[in-house]
Amino acid sequence: MKHCIYVLLTFLVIGCADENKGNENQKVLETETVNRNYNPEANLERLGIVLRDQGTPVANYVHAARTGNLLFLAGKGPKQANGENIVGKLGDSLTVEQGYQAAREVGINQLSVLKAELGNLNKVKRIVSVHGMVNASPDFKDHSKVINGYSDLMVEIFGDNGKHARAAVGMGSLPGNMAVEIEMVVEVYE
Repeated sequence: MKHCIYVLLTFLVIGCADENKGNENQKVLETETVNRNYNPEANLERLGIVLRDQGTPVANYVHAARTGNLLFLAGKGPKQANGENIVGKLGDSLTVEQGYQAAREVGINQLSVLKAELGNLNKVKRIVSVHGMVNASPDFKDHSKVINGYSDLMVEIFGDNGKHARAAVGMGSLPGNMAVEIEMVVEVYE
């Protein structure tokens, strides 16, 4: 009889431990999915960033394609509010600082695509991946410093959810001689 009581008590203790572990996991999950301070829309307004209509693509592609909870954004260039692209080659006609600003302009354009696709930037769960292409001379070595203009903007808007995996690579040329082109992958809330 004592043995039976001991076995029952053991199962009871193990069962309670497993139940508590489940509650702890649920609390972690709730913390990860609900951050009351997460408000990309407010950050956009606070920074005074005005999003721009990206128009219709001029070739046979779309601005964004969604599969499941992932949104794949086509490469965008540094078209400014005046409609002009920032053009030139890093390490030749453009400085790192000018490249940084060009990458930031691309970020504004990509945020514009996200807003058009989702209706609200608060639906972005996280920036997953960024592929930055820099129009650079063969001896240019600061590609990542240029693409930081984009990455820094994503973190300003999305906080830690804006941190992402990234490539920053040099290209011999880019369409229209634009300084940078960047594409990204975003996870969105359902």
